[in-house]
Amino acid sequence: MSKSTKSNTSKASAATTQKRSLWQKLNPFAWLMRHWWKLTLVCLVVFTAYGFYLNTQISAKFGGNKWQVPAQIFARPLHLELKQEISMSEIIEELKLLGYRKVNRADSSGEYQLLGQNKIRFVRRKFDFPHGAEDIRHIELAITSGRVSQISELPVGNALQQIDLEPWLVTRLVSGGREDRMLVRLEDVPPAFLQALVLVEDNDFYQHHGVAPMSIMRALLANIAAGRAVQGASTLTQQLVKNLFLTNEKSLSRKVKEAYMAIIIDAKYSKNEILETYLNEVFLGQNGNNGVFGFGLASFFYFDRPINELSVEEMAMLVGIIKGPSYYNPRKHPERVKERRDLVLRIMLENNLLTPKDYKNSVANNLQLASGASLKKDKHPAFMDKVRRELNTVLINPDIRQSGLKVFTTLDTNAQIKAELALSEGVAKQEKRLGKTEFEGAMVVTDIARGEIRALVGGKDFNYAGFNRAIDAKRAIGSLVKPAIYLTALEQSAEYNLATLLTDEPITLKSSQGKVWEPLNSDKTFRGQVPLMTALVQSLNVPTVSLGMQLGLGAISDTIWRLGVEEDIDLYPALTLGAVNFSPIQVNQMFQTIANHGRYLPLHSITNIMSPDNDLLWRFTEAAEQRVDEQATYLLNYALHKVTLEGTAKQVHQQFADINMAGKTGTTDDYRDSWFSGYDNNILVTTWIGKDNNQPVNLSGASGAMQIFIDYQKRQAPKSFVRRFPEGLSIAHFDIASGMVSQAGCKNTMSLPAISAALPKAPKNCIGESNKPEKSKSLWERLFG
Repeated sequence: MSKSTKSNTSKASAATTQKRSLWQKLNPFAWLMRHWWKLTLVCLVVFTAYGFYLNTQISAKFGGNKWQVPAQIFARPLHLELKQEISMSEIIEELKLLGYRKVNRADSSGEYQLLGQNKIRFVRRKFDFPHGAEDIRHIELAITSGRVSQISELPVGNALQQIDLEPWLVTRLVSGGREDRMLVRLEDVPPAFLQALVLVEDNDFYQHHGVAPMSIMRALLANIAAGRAVQGASTLTQQLVKNLFLTNEKSLSRKVKEAYMAIIIDAKYSKNEILETYLNEVFLGQNGNNGVFGFGLASFFYFDRPINELSVEEMAMLVGIIKGPSYYNPRKHPERVKERRDLVLRIMLENNLLTPKDYKNSVANNLQLASGASLKKDKHPAFMDKVRRELNTVLINPDIRQSGLKVFTTLDTNAQIKAELALSEGVAKQEKRLGKTEFEGAMVVTDIARGEIRALVGGKDFNYAGFNRAIDAKRAIGSLVKPAIYLTALEQSAEYNLATLLTDEPITLKSSQGKVWEPLNSDKTFRGQVPLMTALVQSLNVPTVSLGMQLGLGAISDTIWRLGVEEDIDLYPALTLGAVNFSPIQVNQMFQTIANHGRYLPLHSITNIMSPDNDLLWRFTEAAEQRVDEQATYLLNYALHKVTLEGTAKQVHQQFADINMAGKTGTTDDYRDSWFSGYDNNILVTTWIGKDNNQPVNLSGASGAMQIFIDYQKRQAPKSFVRRFPEGLSIAHFDIASGMVSQAGCKNTMSLPAISAALPKAPKNCIGESNKPEKSKSLWERLFG
């Protein structure tokens, strides 16, 4: 070989070597092969660091409060005790409100069974009451003559003195995040529900470590075969990660992050912890603007009962809609939801969770959905307005929408619904009768002995959360002021009793501005003199004004304050006829003290507040205060009862002939305001009708507001008005013409309760006559003359 050939060969070889060396330098695979261990180490460090970062996020979420749970507002629990006056229909009404199911044999939570007309058996749900947690209780209760005669706890039949039904959940104050949930514990969820959930959503849940590679492969093959996404591969843990930490972004990086976090969670927490978190996190529907999260809330949203009381087909429906709560919305698409539910039932059958008979019965049942009203927002806005106002005073800087508090109120939901309907329909009826519009109204219903507000309606459109007339509309109260005047007199027992004669003659009064005022009775007549009780029962104006001026306007104002209306009052003569502006709730407060033997309790809507962990934070503890004389109050109540028998409110007795009540009508100048405050033995109701612009409505207290009271009581089961006879009172006999104490049996006398110590000794003879009162004749005298 020549030198030139060798040289060319050498150059070619060198060029090839140079090219190979350059290729090796540029070849990524070769580079990776040389540095793989370095890259592996870097990736491992990054992967581990990222894992620590994700672990910090997971720990923060799982270690603290995972969710913002809304504050829950509860109605009052129905208290039942021996000798309590209540009807069987009232008990059944409450059970239905609470979602109890009528069955042939009550043996499970939330069921009741009728045993004839006067006995009922029910299984009271477990509940965390303010006085402590109570478990499920099997109760049998009997009613005899309208009173509770027996309370027994089964199966042994132990006699009880009392029992409380759990309170109804009125509403939930959802936070700005618009996520609503009701937390459940794993032990409260039926095993069949958990088994169905795992079978349908993640059959390998207890075997895998957060992700299931085999499931991913099966889903991939199924999707390739179908040419579209027909099967998912996310485990329950991955679904939980997506809901708690991630968005709905569809990308490989998000999927990798989801899997990594699922593995970390599975390594850190038990399967039960993961499953319980999933139960409370999964999205299951939309309630207006609020999402329904977790099976605890979904159970109430779709079926109006707790999850432990669901039937098999109801459980299957909830499990079925996880796949797509919008697509499988049972209220919009019942057919496709039933098909999906039946598929879940089929899976349960194939895995021996159902017998063929149970499966056949379950698939034969149509969807039985609740209305969803139990979780409706903004229910009873006027009452809830009062609750919010009280929360602002009893809690320092309350952030109730995010605190998860449990607020127990005084609301009687059945009474509230009836009050709303009575007011709305009553106002509409008056508008139609008179051919007028723009009437408004308000109503306050309270428990006399407890001072608890049972119902509060702020206007005829009771669903509108606007101007709350029951609290904020202050209007002239007219004749409703008269009981305060007569009570002021009766407390001065040495000078006044029910028979004391009052002057009913023309009277002229001058105001401080020199204006002349000549009050008149409604019938424009004068009677000369009338007994005090007659003046009140017939609501006579002139005797009332004369009495009020004798007593002094300051004394009347003081009595109104003692009755609970702590307002500055202008001391004008017209005060004696109700020229003072009070709201319906203030009027109700005044009459509550009168009806409660003169004992004042501030009207309130909250009884207890508990923390999310069921610790008691606040309780209403104010005791009743004797503000006015009990004996004088009894005499006033006696007269107010007579008002409903023969006075301006006598139509009450005509409508309820067998039930005693008491009350007072109120009418203002030019018939601008129509008022009535009336009460039975337990409940006080104040109603008002007027116009927001203060124009006349042409209604008296009897023709307007009292009619709404009557309609409300017809919807209720009123209890006959009874007040105990206080010590120091007796039945006395008075001469009608003079008002003086007389002997029993004399002509032209009336028998009335009176304070014994204040009465003079009765004369031996009848007043104005020389003869003694007739004595009853003996049998001999009656037979032989």
